[in-house]
Amino acid sequence: MNDFSAKIQRGLYLPGEKLPTEPEVMAEQGVSRTVVREAMSRLQAAGLVETRHGVGTFVLAPPVGAVDALATNLTINDVLAMLELRISVETEAAGLAALRRSDEQLALMQRALDDFDENASKGESSVDADFQFHLQIALATGNKYFEDFYRRLGVSTIPRTRLDISKFMPEPTQTYMIRINLEHRNILDAIAQKDPQTASAGMRMHLTSSYKRLRHAIELAGQHDGAA
Repeated sequence: MNDFSAKIQRGLYLPGEKLPTEPEVMAEQGVSRTVVREAMSRLQAAGLVETRHGVGTFVLAPPVGAVDALATNLTINDVLAMLELRISVETEAAGLAALRRSDEQLALMQRALDDFDENASKGESSVDADFQFHLQIALATGNKYFEDFYRRLGVSTIPRTRLDISKFMPEPTQTYMIRINLEHRNILDAIAQKDPQTASAGMRMHLTSSYKRLRHAIELAGQHDGAA
């Protein structure tokens, strides 16, 4: 799915040109709809394409002197900034969700994590399941502003939609995904037990760990020049 970025950079898809539809890409490359949407989200986050509702996805004109936008420091710094924002907002959301969640909302969180595990075990994208888990927490707060925040940002809140995380990580992708979902399940357990302090602490640990892992891996790879 990285072919689209390379083709756009090489000029094989010109500015204003419409990309193939989701079904066409799925048939051509033999991938799931989730994988296609994740790839398109990365391209949108990188400023390479725009999606016009009901019309299609179109290539944007690159800025002068642009390089592979998916690997620039701008994108990396953007991902880190997004994680900083999520730490502050979602830590509070997890605590409120523990106090206010319904059994139905808890079941939807559980289903999202089960889908995450299933997709990860098959080597498929877990972005949608990851997003659904965090969205259900936002919904469980009973505060529409948490929901609006998360829905407005969409799957771009998940770093994997904006950056190829695997190339920065020292461990196999599947091992990384298993660890991520274990952190999710610790949060879920606290919400299930209606323990707001532990839920908030678990969310802060989860997102802070993601931030630190990404920053450390990038610095080791020599691809991030930001100060600690």
